[in-house]
Amino acid sequence: MADVTLPSLGESVTEGIITQWFKKVGDLVARDEPLFEVSTDKVDSEMPSPAAGVLVQILAEEGDTVETGARVAVIDESQSVATSNSAPAAPSVAPVAHQESPKVVATTPASGANGVLLSPVVRRILRDAGIQPQQIRGTGPGGAITRRDAELAVADGPGEGFAVAMSNGRRRMGQHMAFSSQVTPHGFVALAVDGSVFDVLDLMGRTTEDGSIISDEVLVAFAAVKALKEFSILNATCDGDQIVYQNSVNLGFTRAIDDDGMLVPVVHAAAALTLPLLARRVSEIDEHVKSRQLTTDDLMGGTFTVQSSPSEHTLFTQPIIIQPQVAVMSVGSRRYVPVVATSKGKPSVEVGSELVLGLSFDHRVCEPQMAARFLERVAEILSSMDLAAEK
Repeated sequence: MADVTLPSLGESVTEGIITQWFKKVGDLVARDEPLFEVSTDKVDSEMPSPAAGVLVQILAEEGDTVETGARVAVIDESQSVATSNSAPAAPSVAPVAHQESPKVVATTPASGANGVLLSPVVRRILRDAGIQPQQIRGTGPGGAITRRDAELAVADGPGEGFAVAMSNGRRRMGQHMAFSSQVTPHGFVALAVDGSVFDVLDLMGRTTEDGSIISDEVLVAFAAVKALKEFSILNATCDGDQIVYQNSVNLGFTRAIDDDGMLVPVVHAAAALTLPLLARRVSEIDEHVKSRQLTTDDLMGGTFTVQSSPSEHTLFTQPIIIQPQVAVMSVGSRRYVPVVATSKGKPSVEVGSELVLGLSFDHRVCEPQMAARFLERVAEILSSMDLAAEK
């Protein structure tokens, strides 16, 4: 004889409801054939038979709540097809109340319209949405309300959801990001840096003589260009098994396009630009993105990418590298934080500002230690920058 027990159905699941038996006493059962269905507050599952033979006892009826590990049926492995067809006289359904196992508890199942059994999943969905089962027409056996019936009943709008074709922009972006993830072993480090230089810039004014705006992104990018002179490996590209060091720093800036994907326009020869000129070039590419006047040249030749914060509340992002580059730096949003200052040997807490810089890097050419040193160098350049002279 083989006992059929209710297996573990999840780390936090201790019991389930037998919602349906697919076999009756006296039926022949094959090993791994669906034997019964059990429902928990997390999932509805078909349970396979652990053995082949004839089902001689059912110890838990439909609607009973059963603890994991409890015996729910018995299979006679010695009986054959012939004996099962001869309708054995002995087998019968054993009432749950007469079983010795305390793990099987006969319960009055929660019912929907017309007394139809509701699984825990269905009950939870309807309860959370404040919907009465009597309001729903079930499509399951005997009018049972299925999980899909419950989901449709609480969905926004009638019927099924709808599908739309993915835009060419999103499809191309997805293809490039998937390719980059496959060919490049990505690493990532992040560093919180002092943001007081941005407060100083706020006081001085961010507008240049030609009307361009020096954003946090522009200022960080300007510092990154200076740091790349010392970390030229991060301004390289990969060509197969070769690392190609680039003489020119061509900065890519990620830009969303009307919620239709992303473009990365490039500011070429950025190392030759002053801070106001870099701000002007970034302003120009932003205008070209809005007016859809970017040329092919505007999108080609990037050697290092800067990804700005997608919202004012974003701490940091972990970007995917733009091929064939080897690194991309993310700029988080500036925020005010408590900082400890020391005056005449006495510590005190003051209001300061900081932001998080991140670097996604290609493990083939860089290690976390080097990536962290690069970000630290960017932070040092920012903190020591003479804005009056640069502006």
